[in-house]
Amino acid sequence: MTNKIKTTAVLLLASVLASACSTSSDRNEVTPPPSPVSQSLESSAAVPNSAARPENATKSSSLQEQAVSVPATADKVTSHTQQSAKQESRTQPQATPVARTYKMSPRTYDIVPIDASKHPKEVVLLTFDDGPKDLELNQALLDTLDKHQAKAIFFVNGYRVKQKPDIVKLIHERGHAIGNHSWDHIDLKKQTKEKIAQQLEDVQDAVKAITGEAPVFFRPPFGSGNDEVRAKSKELGMLYMTWSNGSKDWEMTVKRNSAQEVTANVIGQLRPGSNILMHELPWTAEALDDMLSQIKKRGYGFVDPHAIDPSL
Repeated sequence: MTNKIKTTAVLLLASVLASACSTSSDRNEVTPPPSPVSQSLESSAAVPNSAARPENATKSSSLQEQAVSVPATADKVTSHTQQSAKQESRTQPQATPVARTYKMSPRTYDIVPIDASKHPKEVVLLTFDDGPKDLELNQALLDTLDKHQAKAIFFVNGYRVKQKPDIVKLIHERGHAIGNHSWDHIDLKKQTKEKIAQQLEDVQDAVKAITGEAPVFFRPPFGSGNDEVRAKSKELGMLYMTWSNGSKDWEMTVKRNSAQEVTANVIGQLRPGSNILMHELPWTAEALDDMLSQIKKRGYGFVDPHAIDPSL
């Protein structure tokens, strides 16, 4: 009897131990919790946008989500979406054609109405030479022009166009005219017929490749040209011009410059049809807002370059 009791006790003890081992093994085989990345992806799939998340989510949970690295595939999707949005925001509506109601005087380079009985003569033409150089500076010029609802001609050099095509595109998309200022900014008066052709034609091709339109205005560097330069610009469909009102901003330097002096130079020469020469320079950008305000106070408007007929 005693042996039977002992045997039963041993069997019961063995059963208990076997059950304990089985329970421990089951616990060890429990699937581990998902990683933070998996939790983030599951949360994103379950919640379509931030507005649908519980308002009582803890700050620590929010910080954890921000610290999670986004998978490369998600990065690509986000980048593509942002890029598409930027492209859409830059898309400009097709501009309404501007009637050509002005022409340039070949003697004075002033801008005059084709029919003075219908259009005012108290206008000025704004022009900027020697670009494009700097994006931030051009954006400042463009923003000031927008503020005053003014358009301008930006006379560009080919080698700079090659370096900064994005700026040329920006100027064009903001509704301004791109003018030809030769490829290398050299004195064309001293060049051969072949060199003159190359200097003008290459800029035409470069600008058209960016904007879809070849320039219709030409200004020779230093205002220096001759019959050959005039003939070539006309052959390429461009109106040859220099200027009639010089801001003299080009005479200033980084160490010695004055925005007030730039404005005073322009206002001092102001007259109906002024063809104002400026450059892409910091002190000119600084002067522009006050200059345009003073021009308007004197009763002048700003002629849109697209309103100038290059064939007259």
